[in-house]
Amino acid sequence: MAARFALGPHLNFNAEVTSAVWDVEKVLWRLQVAGSGEHTARVFIPAWGQLNTPLVPDFPGIEEFRGIAFHSARWDHGVDLAGKKVISIGSAASAVQYVPEVAKVAGRLEVFQRSANWIMPRNQVVFSAEQLDTFEERPETFEQSRRTLHDFRESGFERTRHDTDAQRAGVDQALAHLEAQVPDPELRRKLTPDYEFGCKRILRSDDYYPALTRGNVELVTEGIEAIVPEGVRTRDGRVHEADVIIYGTGFSSQAFLGDLQVIGAAGGNLQDRWAEGAEAYLGMSVDGFPNMFMIYGPNTNLNHNSIITMLEIQQAYILEVLEHLLPVPQAAVEVRGQVLASYNTALQDAMEGSAFSSDCSSWYKNAAGKVINNWSGTVEEYRSLAGQWRPADYLVSGAALPVRETTEV
Repeated sequence: MAARFALGPHLNFNAEVTSAVWDVEKVLWRLQVAGSGEHTARVFIPAWGQLNTPLVPDFPGIEEFRGIAFHSARWDHGVDLAGKKVISIGSAASAVQYVPEVAKVAGRLEVFQRSANWIMPRNQVVFSAEQLDTFEERPETFEQSRRTLHDFRESGFERTRHDTDAQRAGVDQALAHLEAQVPDPELRRKLTPDYEFGCKRILRSDDYYPALTRGNVELVTEGIEAIVPEGVRTRDGRVHEADVIIYGTGFSSQAFLGDLQVIGAAGGNLQDRWAEGAEAYLGMSVDGFPNMFMIYGPNTNLNHNSIITMLEIQQAYILEVLEHLLPVPQAAVEVRGQVLASYNTALQDAMEGSAFSSDCSSWYKNAAGKVINNWSGTVEEYRSLAGQWRPADYLVSGAALPVRETTEV
């Protein structure tokens, strides 16, 4: 793709941006890049993502472990797990992907679970070579398949709303899946969640439960007291020996911009602005930070559909802004503060009807309990708000932008 669109000259690999500062006088962003100095740009489009910084809890004694340890997002492919004693600390979205594979080769695998997950059948469909050929030859068949999948997944959002028939049906389906795959009643008890359906990420897997029933696999629900040279010591005093520890412990989901310093028009630091929780208009714009638009920013994550659909809407929105902005050399736009404030109030009010705000610990919420990762509705509800740029929502400085006719998306 890079070759097809001649992107090569425009790409800088292994380039860590360490700071981005808005130059009010020059009306541009100054970005410091490790190893290559300063770069300037009229428009700054951070696409940090929400799950970009692996998190390993600060367990006591973590440095004392004599074996090999790595985070699942930094997989050590040089480690042969065959016949090894392996511990997986974590049992959620990452673990359900790798645990079934590790279980096939490990001599012994212990999966440490802090809380059970709501797991639905995945019912994986693998397209045949003939179907893939048809998609290539007749793109409309691919588009129809995509629309069908999108609509099906959209209908699943109702399951994340408080006390709905759809939510109850989701619980029934998940529990039936658990009972069908785990015959041992004690293991089923350990794998049964004790919080509202949808409060944490709903997982889909057909092979995670069967992996836990293997003779070489044990589910451990006792809390971790410390990491010791031999492995892991739990609060009951038991030492679980391991050759390898895999940390399936997720990500620093609240740290959207990592260590990057982003300084806006009045010298404001985005880290400070987000000290009580990240927020952005449509997940893309923050007042005081002109010509900056985020991809996959605050409150744009989903629990029911493909995030790609959200990214496509954001991309189209930003391109529309650029079509107005770039032809005017000294122009800058930033969302109005009141527009962002009103938007965020409405979003958080809508969240009250969602399981995302329920009383459980999840990566969707910050320490104060505010949901800052997830969107409060369906993709199509987001499209109704972000499907078209509304210039009235923004302050324009430097020069007037041309007025263009736009069509509803």
